[in-house]
Amino acid sequence: MIKPDLSLQLPEELGRLHFVGIGGSGMSGIARQFLESGHTVTGSDLRETDAVRELRALGARIAIGHAAENVGVADTLVVTGALWQDNPEYQLALERGLPVLHRSQALAWLISRRRLVSVAGAHGKSTSTGMLVTALRALDADPSFVNGGVIQNLGVSSAHGAGELFVVEADESDGSFLLYDTAVALVTNVDADHLDHYGSREAFQQAFIDFAGRASELVAISADDPGAAAVADALTGPRIIRFGRAEHAELRILAIEAGDTIRLTLGWQGEEHRTVLGVPGEHNGVNATGVVAVLLGLGYGLAESMDALAGFGGTGRRFELHDAVRGVRVYDDYAHHPTEVEAALRTARSVVGAGRVIAVHQPHLYSRTRDMAGEFAAVYEELADHTVVLDVFGAREDPIEGVTGALVVERFADADRVSYRPDWQEAADRVAELAREGDLVMTLSCGDVYRIIPQILDALGDEPRG
Repeated sequence: MIKPDLSLQLPEELGRLHFVGIGGSGMSGIARQFLESGHTVTGSDLRETDAVRELRALGARIAIGHAAENVGVADTLVVTGALWQDNPEYQLALERGLPVLHRSQALAWLISRRRLVSVAGAHGKSTSTGMLVTALRALDADPSFVNGGVIQNLGVSSAHGAGELFVVEADESDGSFLLYDTAVALVTNVDADHLDHYGSREAFQQAFIDFAGRASELVAISADDPGAAAVADALTGPRIIRFGRAEHAELRILAIEAGDTIRLTLGWQGEEHRTVLGVPGEHNGVNATGVVAVLLGLGYGLAESMDALAGFGGTGRRFELHDAVRGVRVYDDYAHHPTEVEAALRTARSVVGAGRVIAVHQPHLYSRTRDMAGEFAAVYEELADHTVVLDVFGAREDPIEGVTGALVVERFADADRVSYRPDWQEAADRVAELAREGDLVMTLSCGDVYRIIPQILDALGDEPRG
């Protein structure tokens, strides 16, 4: 795994940029911004994807597979932390003495002259960012933005806007969110994660204190999440708007009625307003409340802020419906932490009715699987009727001896509620064997588990229901 120098002084000009792993959710959005700003962009990725095709249509030259010659005449290399040291494009850039920027540094260069709204938190960042962008566009603010997932009602994860605001999903996983010159910060929650980078829960917490403390204008932060509340208590500089059910919250959640849609009632400075959101899940009502807090801080009124969220249609890979076969709906969700899995499965429970929930869990990262196997098992056993577990998606990590998907399976109290199927076709067949009309199947991980969905749909069509 590459550890870019985040202290590197950014060049005045970046020239021609080459993105290694350009099809990734974060990288593709940043590459789009550079293309729309008139830069020459090239890139490479391991496979042909919709994101790659869209960037090509905007003028990027993109190679499939990694090779030194892909770098061409680039002046700057842009990488992610998931890249390995022996990547030939990275090695060639080092030989040539080219600036090598982490994607967050490239983004920081892009936004250096804009009024920045940064959305951070262990969970809910992409959805909250999508909600905020949707609302600001409805309010005619026309922000530029880079999100970690496609905003469904817009069809893109990033775009260049004419307004003064630039909205970004700020990634805490490697501390790179501390690079940004943030004016307005939204902190959804602070639930310890990425301890492979931070080393301790205390260091993780301190990073959020540092991030929020650097906001020059406003911090909108959860009053209900214990970690976020501790961060708020440590802040002394910027204006703070706390949101949530807590009595001391300036923006109060008075009611959330969640099903296929959400009826949300909020209170602010003696005023109450109710609106309907077109996405499911109580956690999305909480996400929307944080967005309203930001909008209030930017000077918009309560009613117009809440009603501006009505057009939000969800974010890619967040409770995303792919298809239905023989009455079995198949969803995908990016959830990869026990708290996120719990939110996703509770949403599934709220929409499945009398049917059952069948989860397909792809553990993400060896360290997270080792440290949280019991927490994952407890959540799945409580909220899913059956869980099919795949093997670990290692991403940026080397394998750890003895750490496989079996660790999660072994922590189930009821072995009949879980199946370990490291072979994907066997996993798809097991789902089809279990599912019947009215059930809901959901794949969960920020890895590549979504790629099993065609196999699941095929298996559902081939197998008779029990």
